[in-house]
Amino acid sequence: MAKDPDALIALAREIAMELPEVTEKLSHGEPAFFVKKKLFAMIDNNHHGSGHVAVWMNAPPGVQETLVAADPKHFFRPPYVGPKGWIGVRLDSGLKRAAVADLMKQAHATTAVKKKRVL
Repeated sequence: MAKDPDALIALAREIAMELPEVTEKLSHGEPAFFVKKKLFAMIDNNHHGSGHVAVWMNAPPGVQETLVAADPKHFFRPPYVGPKGWIGVRLDSGLKRAAVADLMKQAHATTAVKKKRVL
């Protein structure tokens, strides 16, 4: 992938917008992506001086821990949403587009699932 932040953000946007029922709006000054009005991914463009361009994504239980342990060059626990299991995916670390797209699809599917109502 390219190293230019604008190109990396455009790539993340392209991947997100290919998914069904996705809308984009700014959240905390960065592009954020929603499915059925629920946030599933957001851009981190050097957020609070992080030094990277990344996308934070919703993930099923256990995925964050597995990816961060296996490959901390590409994956990290993002602030704020990390304690909820979200995964930080660096876009500027050379990760292949297909890997980012697969994780984005998983985030989308995880978020789009209707919560069962407990009576």
